[in-house]
This record gives sequence, structure tokens and C-alpha cells, in this order.
Amino acid sequence: MSAANADGPKPLKVLPPSYLERLVESSSDIVVAVDRKGSIIYYNDGAERNLGYSAAEILGKHVELLYPSLDEAHRVMEAMRSEDFGGPGHVKNFETRFINRWKEEFPVAISGSILHDDNGLDIGSIGFAKDIRDIQKKDRLATLGEVAVALCHEINSPLEVILNEVELIHGFVRKRATDAEAIVEEERIDAIRREVLTIQAIVNRLVVMSQEGHYGTREYLKGQQMTDVHREPLVRDASAAEGLAGLVVLVVDDDLGVCRSLRDVLVEEGCEVHVATDGLRALETLESITVDIVVSDVVMPDLDGYELFMEIRRRGSIPVILMTGYYYDRDHVIKRSRLEGLESVIFKKPVDPARLKDKILEQTGRRKPPTKPPTD
Repeated sequence: MSAANADGPKPLKVLPPSYLERLVESSSDIVVAVDRKGSIIYYNDGAERNLGYSAAEILGKHVELLYPSLDEAHRVMEAMRSEDFGGPGHVKNFETRFINRWKEEFPVAISGSILHDDNGLDIGSIGFAKDIRDIQKKDRLATLGEVAVALCHEINSPLEVILNEVELIHGFVRKRATDAEAIVEEERIDAIRREVLTIQAIVNRLVVMSQEGHYGTREYLKGQQMTDVHREPLVRDASAAEGLAGLVVLVVDDDLGVCRSLRDVLVEEGCEVHVATDGLRALETLESITVDIVVSDVVMPDLDGYELFMEIRRRGSIPVILMTGYYYDRDHVIKRSRLEGLESVIFKKPVDPARLKDKILEQTGRRKPPTKPPTD
């Protein structure tokens, strides 16, 4: 051996304890040690970042503080003593839940050991806990993607058949049913079409969520979460392309209470709303202001919905939505209006706000109506 080699640094055979201490202290995982009474005697930087408590706040406190319940803390200790999770005195990747200082629960996987003195007596335990929320989410996303593709394939085809058949039934009703029957049956057909499209949207949303890699959850039963597939995450868009914000709406109804309630609903959505309690006042209002859409009752004492619609159409191209609480069209107001080009009717007041919003978005061009399937 040369002199240079003899005088050079010798390789480490044993890592100095101070190195291990610094490694554990700086670990991003949660490292906690407790004495035999369950009091916390060691708490690293990773624990502080994940749980929110500082070492000064937590040292000396009972480890129960880190668990949702004392029973859960006991379950972990029992697992350490069992042979089922890594051998007596040890656990490896044992899943449990911690709770941070803000009372938020989250899943962790613990690997730990019971500590003994020189005589083999238990003196405490130490555990390394890893936050596994991201891991669980990736697993759920992988499953979600597989389920979504299968659902789209197996569900969308029969839904398309249903929509096609509904369209054919709709055509038959228009040809064969009386006015009173047609109003009732068309309302049922619209409900079927709407719910089928909702199912399609939910299934398609599953695919999008699995591709995007994120999704929301909501509580289904106490302590049980479910994937929220009914809506996109709430994003405030300044352009309000899919919202009602900025629209000027004229509400016409001889019931002042209806006018005020609809006004309040639409104002909450960001609309500028004007009201008129009869058709003549509505026309007077249209002489002085420009509106984006008119929402009108069908049965009114001076001008009915058809007459108001025809007068508005004569003056320009403002879209009109007619609404009625009746199941029959005694004076053929709706039928005559549709023959003249009316596209939107809402039956059965009180009006569902979500449905009214959808109708307004469609009629003002802010959202395209669902594409109707082709008929034979």
C-alpha cells in the first residue's frame, strides 16, 4: 500500500449517530417518538410541516392529539404488537389517519417499532408516517379512468337510442295528440330528454376528470366521501361566457310576486332586470330600454303571451321565453306562438331557477342547446 493511500481518508464503516439524527430531523415524513405512557418525546421538522404544531407546542403532549380518536391510537399500538403487520414489535406501511391542528383528517402509512431498554422492557415507540393522500388519489384516478371508459362505452350507446326514440315519439305526439294532451306529453318528453343528457354529461365528466388528474369530492354519508361528478370545479370567469352576468332581462307577469321573485333570482346571477305587470307595460318598457331577452307569462288580462310575442317579433329579434302554470293551452297561445317561431316554453310554475337559467343561456346564444339526434 502506498504512503498516499495510507495517509488518505478511510471509508466509514459505521455512520455516526449525528448523521442519522440530522437525516431524521430533516425528513419530509412525519417522525414521532413517544414514551411508554404515550407522551411525545421526539417530533421532527416533517411532522411540524405536515401537522402544523411546533415542537414546543407538542412535546410532552399525549400522542392521542395526533389521531382522530384514542381508539385509533390504540389500534396502531396493537398492530405493532401483532405478528400480522411486520412482526411483533414492528409495523410496515400500516394505514391509519392523523389529524392536524386545524382538525383536518388525512391518511398516513406508518412504519415503526416498539423501543426496549437493555432488559427488554418496553420504554416507548417510534414511527415514520407518510402522508398518502397523493398516492391514494393516483390510485383512485387510475380506477376512475378504467371505470369511465367502460361506462362511456356501455352507457352512451343505449342513451343515444333512447334519445332517438324519444324524438320519434315527440313527432308522433305533435301529429296525433290534442293541444291539451300535447302540452302534458311534451313536458314529459322534455324531462326524459333532459335527464338522459344529464346522464351523458356525468359519464363524460368521469372521463374528463380521469384525464385531467383532479376531481372534487363531497360528503355522501357522515364520514364517507363520494366523487363529485355533477359539476365542474367552481371557476370565476371574468368574461362570464357561460353565466347570465350582464344580461338585461324583462320579466312580464300580472302577478307582482312572480315578477319580484324572478327578478331577485336573476339579479343574484348578475342580470339587470326590469319588470312589467302586463303586456302593454312591457311594450312601453321596450320603447325606452334595450333588453337581451323577455320572460313572459302566457295568460294576462290585456295582451296574452302570443300577442306580446308577435308584437316583440314585429319590432325586432329579441328572444322570448313563455312560462305558464297550466297543463293545457286553452286559447292555443303556446301552439300559435310556436307556429310563429317561438322556441322556448317553461311549464309548471313556480319556475325552476336552474332550468330558467339554461333556457336564457340558450336563447341569448351564450350556450348552444343540446344537439338533437337525427330522426329517420
